[in-house]
Amino acid sequence: MAYTRSVMDEPTLTVFAEFHAYPGKEEELRELLQGLIEPTREEAGCLQYDLHADNGEPGRFLFFERWSSMARLQAHLGSPHFTAFQSRSAGLAAEPPRIVFASRIG
Repeated sequence: MAYTRSVMDEPTLTVFAEFHAYPGKEEELRELLQGLIEPTREEAGCLQYDLHADNGEPGRFLFFERWSSMARLQAHLGSPHFTAFQSRSAGLAAEPPRIVFASRIG
């Protein structure tokens, strides 16, 4: 019997995305990031998309994301709501976002 890999055999992709707002722009960035949640959760391949605010550092926000594949994440990055976010976030973030790609191992 031949073994065939299925989508279920592929590990999910975990992404941590960290954003820092300019001082005084914390609420604007928070609202913009929150606007990504609903449309992203409806995307094919989005398994989890949760926004967090750092309890010790106001203006620091972190997304915890799980995607079924890198291709699905790439489709998200080209989505209309994400490209609109990128253009509207100019001037709100103090630095480029820090992105970490990870695979769950346990």
